[in-house]
Amino acid sequence: MHSFLIGLQFLTRIRLVRQTEWTAEDFGRSTRFFPLVGLVLGICYALFALLLLYAVGMRALTAALLLVLPLLLTGGLHADGFMDTADGVFSGRDRERKLEIMKDSKVGAFGVVSFVMLMFVQYALISDMHPLLLIPALFVMPVIGRFAMVLSVACFPYAREDGMGKTFADMADRKTIVIAALITMILVLPWGGLAALALVLGTVFALLFCRLITHVLGGVTGDVYGAATVLTETLVLFVYSLASTQPNVWGLLWK
Repeated sequence: MHSFLIGLQFLTRIRLVRQTEWTAEDFGRSTRFFPLVGLVLGICYALFALLLLYAVGMRALTAALLLVLPLLLTGGLHADGFMDTADGVFSGRDRERKLEIMKDSKVGAFGVVSFVMLMFVQYALISDMHPLLLIPALFVMPVIGRFAMVLSVACFPYAREDGMGKTFADMADRKTIVIAALITMILVLPWGGLAALALVLGTVFALLFCRLITHVLGGVTGDVYGAATVLTETLVLFVYSLASTQPNVWGLLWK
């Protein structure tokens, strides 16, 4: 429970218990419980979506507010990592300079443009989604996204010699992956074939994305953890949105 609460406090703005003393071992143990952090977020997203569907209906305002909620609950942590990753990877500089750009607290043009484009895509995916699929999509999305983060932490080398993300990477092992995978499957698979497909595609995407970044940077960083999470969540939305617009092809998976 202690490790889970540390992960919850680090990855979100949700404070069930205020903890001020963290050790490297505490950080390392919390990694395996990241999907449970996704569970807390998924419950919040799903309940908020139910409220909006009841009060507003499936309108543009609903889609917009559902994009704002994750930023509020996570403090924009993963969005910041995505923007920093875009700034560094698309800068066209050498490896060391890319890592320096990503470490800079200022957000550049590539990061802003990439994030705006991502928000447009997520807005379109939510707007096109069938109301019956919106709730399960928003529930499993953060769970699969945090499992993608576990994979990026445990399966790839850290690109820098130091940094907060390295603390997670040093403590992660096969046991971390196994525990996180079991938790993720328990939370996701009961939602049916479409959720299972989203989990498989999200897992494959996260591994391929981090492999590509490792080729470019020589490893991953804390910013890449956030980017992998945000992009995997977008892929989950894509799967559910496509199922909504192509019921003849995907109907058997979500019924």
